Amino acid sequence: MTRHVVAVLVRPGVMPLELGIVHQLFGSARTGGEPLYEVVTCAPEPGDVRTDADFAVRVPRGPETLAAARTVVVPAAHGADETDRLDGPLRAALARVRPGTRIASICTGAFVLAAAGLLDGRRATTHWRSAELFRRLFPRVGLDPDVLYTDEGDVLTSAGEAAGIDLCLHMIRTDHGAAVANDVARRTVVPPHRDGGQAQYIPRPVAEPGSPSTSAARAWALRHLDRPISLRDLAERESVSVRTFTRRFRQEVGTSPARWLLRQRVERARQLLETTDLPVERIAADVGLGTAASLRRRMRETVGVSPRSYRRTFRG
Repeated sequence: MTRHVVAVLVRPGVMPLELGIVHQLFGSARTGGEPLYEVVTCAPEPGDVRTDADFAVRVPRGPETLAAARTVVVPAAHGADETDRLDGPLRAALARVRPGTRIASICTGAFVLAAAGLLDGRRATTHWRSAELFRRLFPRVGLDPDVLYTDEGDVLTSAGEAAGIDLCLHMIRTDHGAAVANDVARRTVVPPHRDGGQAQYIPRPVAEPGSPSTSAARAWALRHLDRPISLRDLAERESVSVRTFTRRFRQEVGTSPARWLLRQRVERARQLLETTDLPVERIAADVGLGTAASLRRRMRETVGVSPRSYRRTFRG
């Protein structure tokens, strides 16, 4: 099997975490013990590349690597982004990317994609602190500063560094299904999925030690997806009012209980479609969506395809 080549294009000022994210996540994706991706690092000009830490990374590969890649990832580079211009070597490197290649950015790497004209007329995101400048420099891009990542098919963008994890898992899930992406998430000890529509930042993202949480209710809901679950049911698991529970839930998770619950039902349906031969009607009942028609509607809304099409893609 020819492996899918993922090329990481780094520049002076690259953030080591973002470089490591791509190697760790794509490098952990396996099926039958075999790696699914080959991850390679390249630079517009090979050699020692300065990072934004107190060390450099040795990058022996040059821009010719991009011509063989099926996916190109552009991490942020401290001090080099936040401009609408590309220097000569970077522009020449991007010109080597073949038409149809999937290209993605992490954090302010979106400025590179926008400056290259790849985001014109498309939806994109970047770090929320750079959103105002991005919007001024690139008025033809539909900037959404509130999401973790965007997917425009062959061009994808993510918000801050940690959102790069969400984006990489999303691409792995798109390529090989939820089971492979979930395995990568377990290996890396990160959440397997955070909704791309989730806000980049929420008022109280980390609970104070000893403060009330909604984690018990969420764990209970995941064990009982086959049944109808109301807000009152969830609130009773935490012994609080519906109003208090809803407020705490949004503070902790960044979305409403109803939207979170629907996402969990669809994700469970995707897992069952990939790993079992259960009829669509049975899966719809097992995940609490009631009917095959309801499951089809929700799958088309969130995944873009019908359950049967999804199963054919990931089970042949």
